[in-house]
Parts: sequence; C-alpha cells; structure tokens
Amino acid sequence: MWRGLYTAGAGMIQETQRTDTIANNLANVNTTGYKRDVAVSSEFEPMLIRRINDKDMRSDVTSFKGFSLGGNPPVVGTLGLGSEIAEIATDHGQGIFESTGNPYDVAISGEGYFEIQTPQGVRYTRDGAFFRSQTGVLENVRGQAVLGTNGQPIVIPADAESVSIGAKGEITARVQGAVQQLGQLAFVQFNDRRAVLKQGDNLYYPQAGAQPQPAAGTIEQGMLERSNANVVSEMVELINNYRIYEAGSKSVTTQDAMLDKSVNEVGKL
Repeated sequence: MWRGLYTAGAGMIQETQRTDTIANNLANVNTTGYKRDVAVSSEFEPMLIRRINDKDMRSDVTSFKGFSLGGNPPVVGTLGLGSEIAEIATDHGQGIFESTGNPYDVAISGEGYFEIQTPQGVRYTRDGAFFRSQTGVLENVRGQAVLGTNGQPIVIPADAESVSIGAKGEITARVQGAVQQLGQLAFVQFNDRRAVLKQGDNLYYPQAGAQPQPAAGTIEQGMLERSNANVVSEMVELINNYRIYEAGSKSVTTQDAMLDKSVNEVGKL
C-alpha cells in the first residue's frame, strides 16, 4: 500500500510540472518568436514480480501431471513504480508570419537566431521586433543592442532612408542620396538545437562548447514570427492533464482508506 501511495504521488507531482509547462505556453501565445515547451515523461524502472512458495513440487500450484514451470518461481509480471518529468523539451516548429510593415521588424524562416548583447553576454533570440533607439542603435524591445557580424551593435544614421534588410541580414539604406551598406545582422544557427537553452525574456544561452555557424534560414523584412503555441491545443492538453491529476488524487485517497482499514480493523484480528 505504501508503494501505491508513492506511485500515485509521483504521478501527481509529474502532472503538476506539466501543468506549469502548459500554463507558460498559454502565457506566451502572443510572444513574438516564442517556442512552446513540452514536458517529456520517463517511467521509473519497473519491478519484476514472481510467485513465491512454488519451488516445492508438492505445493507447486503450477504443476499438473508431472508438468512444471521449472525450479524458479513463475513470473507474474512487472509492477510500475511511477514516473517523472525527465526533460522540458522545446518544440522548434516554425511559427506563422504576421506582416507589420515596420522596416525594422524581421522574421526568420527556417533555422537561425539573432545575436543580442545582454549584461550576461551574447544571447540568441528568434524575436525580431527591433527598433532604432534615439542614439541610432538597433535594439530589441528590452533596450538590448542587436549585434552585427562584427560583434558590434548596429547603428542606423538619423538621416537614413529606405532601410532594407536582406535575406541574410544585410542592412542597406539611402544616406545623403547614396545607397550605403550599414552593416549585417549576426544571423547564426547551431548543429544541435539543444546546444542553446532558454534563459527567459525570449532569449537563449549557449551551452559550454557550443559554436554558432552561419544560419541556413532566411530573413523576411517587415514581418514577425508569432509563437508556435496554439491556444486550443494547449487548453485541450490542460484539461486532459487535470483529469490525470484528479485520477492520481483519487488513487491516493483510496490507498489511504485501505491503509486505514488495515491498521485499525484488520490489525485487531
């Protein structure tokens, strides 16, 4: 009975963590470039159960007219001992594009990240909602500088007109009547998507040893990539998760009632 309590309790803890993950996805359905998370379950090592007191042929209930399953106790089966959340994985599926008409808004089609300068160092993002600050520096909505291929912030002159951003991040504009290249967005990717992990604020940080490479995707100007989290799908998953949690709660209640009867009633005999 104690094992049943632990198994059901482990399941409830797992579903609580899954609920937190779904809630975070729902909170970010309108976050530009957000990638939904998925809670991946892992089962604890099951226990092999065998029948006992079956080794003696005189008491072997599996023997019949000289036939027996052998000298070892017959296997009943396996007993599950619960499960846990082994990993919070990120779904890197492409989000749909939304046209904004803002020349500084950019969306990534395919693989790739932009580089952002933060107090913690260089970070990566799919959020291309950029704007030109009062000092001319291209920044994200949190006021963090967007980096170019030279590792420096990109500066847009005050008199720049007809700003254009190419498929690989080339930024050109008409300055004093002449077309000039103002820089190029640092546009990179990683061979393994798990090389970068979520930090928060729609940013990713690289794991030790991860090396960025030129991105294979393309950049679309005047567009933003919306979150790949779907409200309807997440709500359905949330309802299903609640029912699983409720079943675990009822299992704990049942196990507790059986334990109470064993201690207070059966024990009297």
